[in-house]
Amino acid sequence: MTSSAVSMIRSRRSGSVRRVPTVSKPPLVLRVRTSVQSLCTYVRIDRGGMSRANARWRWGLYALAFTMGMSIASWVTRTPAIRDAVSASTSEMGIVLFGLSAGSMIGILAAGVWVHRVGIRPLLVTGTGLLVLGLAVVATGVLLALGAGVFAGLFLFGLGMGAAEVALNVSGAVYETTTGHTNMTLLHGMYSLGTLIGALLGFAAVATGLPVAAHIAVMTGLVAVTAVRVIGWIPARSGQAEGKPRWRDQARVWTDRRVVLIGLIVLALALAEGSANDWLPLLMVDGYGLDATAGSVAFTAFAAMMTIGRFTGTPLLRRFGRALVLRVAIAVTAAGLVLMVFAPNAILSGVAVVLWGLGASLGFPVGISAAGEHPDNPAARVSAVATAGYVALLAGPPALGFLGEEFGLRTAMLLVLVLVSAAALCTGALRPVRSSEELQTTR
Repeated sequence: MTSSAVSMIRSRRSGSVRRVPTVSKPPLVLRVRTSVQSLCTYVRIDRGGMSRANARWRWGLYALAFTMGMSIASWVTRTPAIRDAVSASTSEMGIVLFGLSAGSMIGILAAGVWVHRVGIRPLLVTGTGLLVLGLAVVATGVLLALGAGVFAGLFLFGLGMGAAEVALNVSGAVYETTTGHTNMTLLHGMYSLGTLIGALLGFAAVATGLPVAAHIAVMTGLVAVTAVRVIGWIPARSGQAEGKPRWRDQARVWTDRRVVLIGLIVLALALAEGSANDWLPLLMVDGYGLDATAGSVAFTAFAAMMTIGRFTGTPLLRRFGRALVLRVAIAVTAAGLVLMVFAPNAILSGVAVVLWGLGASLGFPVGISAAGEHPDNPAARVSAVATAGYVALLAGPPALGFLGEEFGLRTAMLLVLVLVSAAALCTGALRPVRSSEELQTTR
């Protein structure tokens, strides 16, 4: 063996010498470069051209979803402190939360048509602007101990969140159609990851005694900076329809039986998600006698399970299909809710939180993907299904608050359990539509 990296192998017959190249490991720099190139190929970040634009589009959506998840967690983890700051009862807190629901419903219903008139980016600019303003007003209301101020802030926050999240979902569906790459579960996974990080920060804020107003003010700045940085990455006119869309055109998609069934699935599992987002800390505090810190830990665990379910859901969906995966997810969600309602101690309620979060994680993104694959006006179908989900996600929790005031929060969760169980009967609508004949039979 010589230093020139060849072996001198002498033939037994002729005595001749052959030079055979030896196999040596590539330099570390080359191996690192190869690994980075493979990663870039996976996420389709190529130099120049539309692939780079698509990558910026994708990561722009992820960044916005992440910060929106953080923003919702920033006040959900502080709901016990907010309730105490404004001296509200459970039913009065339900009224305060109704500000979020009312704003969200207006934002969602308006966004369904507006996104087709002006496109996704203008809607995102308006929605995130209102979201930032709402957070600032919430912080001010808490600082001044004004329940009406928190109500007004949540109304603005909901108005912006509803509009922005419809825009994100429509943009994610358009991205899947344009590029052919599955994106929706990861998009919602980034939202859940943001919720998880926000919940961890909320837990730290509770443990260290950070004032609620200061906590929310910091989150306000983070959302504003992120929005300014990445909204320009979203295609300006994506999602915009030709002609002049009308409310009548938006409502017509509900004549499709498949849209109705998918909407019911998304509604039920979004209610399961929303009820935990708004009530889980108080459910653990009031229902199981734990302190506020433990309530924040429970919400953090729920957010972690939602994140894990969404990031691991894509390979399961590819292998087993949407219908089977959602049936299992619904069964897991139902098991978690049964435990939450009937568990005799806090330890079993922790198991309930894990099952609840894992099971509810895939309902919304899978429903959006299924609605968006239809070739006939997919953006309108995505908007319709997203609206059904947000109706449950944001309007359901205040109703649960009124039930909780009368019967207790744990008993109120029976309503969620009934709706989630009924959704199992609709999962056949999630099967792919493969032919024009099948398109006709779904109507």
